[in-house]
Amino acid sequence: MTQQVQTAVVGVTGYAGAELAQLLLRHPRLHGKPPVFAGRVDARDEARGGIPLIEIHPQLAGHNGNGNLRQEPFSWQMLEQRGVDLLFLATPHEQSREWAPEALKRGIRVIDLSGAWRLTHSANRAVYKFEDEGTDLAVATQEKAVYGMPELHRDQILDAHLVANPGCYATSVILALKPLVSAGIVDLDHGIVADSKSGVSGAGKAPTAKTHFMYAADNLSAYGVFGHRHTGELLEQIGIKSSEIVFTPHLLPIPRGILSTIYARFKERQTHESVLKIYQEFFMGSPLVRIFEKSLPQIQYSVHTNYADIGFQLDASGRRAVLVSCLDNLLKGAAGQAVQNMNLMCGFAETTGLEQIALMP
Repeated sequence: MTQQVQTAVVGVTGYAGAELAQLLLRHPRLHGKPPVFAGRVDARDEARGGIPLIEIHPQLAGHNGNGNLRQEPFSWQMLEQRGVDLLFLATPHEQSREWAPEALKRGIRVIDLSGAWRLTHSANRAVYKFEDEGTDLAVATQEKAVYGMPELHRDQILDAHLVANPGCYATSVILALKPLVSAGIVDLDHGIVADSKSGVSGAGKAPTAKTHFMYAADNLSAYGVFGHRHTGELLEQIGIKSSEIVFTPHLLPIPRGILSTIYARFKERQTHESVLKIYQEFFMGSPLVRIFEKSLPQIQYSVHTNYADIGFQLDASGRRAVLVSCLDNLLKGAAGQAVQNMNLMCGFAETTGLEQIALMP
């Protein structure tokens, strides 16, 4: 698919939805065909043709016609009439479980930003408590899903009809660990510790007691210990057992960004050069991963970009390593990675519309 593509977004009201809207509206290969925005619209707004996009996200106001765009009442008939080729679902998991199979049935390709279709094994999906788990339709749909991490599954994404966009924490940990585990140098019996910290936007837009300013500000808290939903993604994509990793996420009192500090032990002595070579060879051809050779990444370097930044240091023995992985949870951890997947699915250059994000006003 290299012709001009008609996209649609359901779930534009959330944080990731806002980032996705901005990326798609400024995407050079989508000029002249802005996304269709669909969602819940009450009777009053329906009477005026939907909710103006700039009322939902005033930051999207500009001189490129955005003021005329609206979130329209969702219907499959409307999407088909508008000729939608590719549907982004920035929706809750259960909604994506219902709508992704329907879109596929209607010949619409899907990029799902929820956790609905990321996990292959039912034991790992159990944490979501999906109501349709085990049904014929759910099983058939899961078989079509491709885990949307281009650095691991680029070739499969090209022809995929359903791409399951990875979780933000999962992206940061998988990219740091996968090259080393695949190279066979990590002592999995010794175990891995992944300590991840995310800005408050990672919890979504709906307010909760733990994302309230009075709770989150000037605070740092662990949550989801031994039970976070992204753990299954780590196990399946890195290729390890639950007994071989401890993953603990933390809520960081900043708006956005993730920093994962990962502790691993090697089977044999390694040098900085030998580990660096593994990373460089693994990510050859992956333009949105940056390897820090002489320093460690920081959130401020990757926030507002679609880069995943990875650095590491070894102890004097060469057998203990600290890996540091940073990314923007709303971009490389959500909307930016979704657009990266769209680029591959549509035959565009992988970095199109993503390389200059940090320069956007």
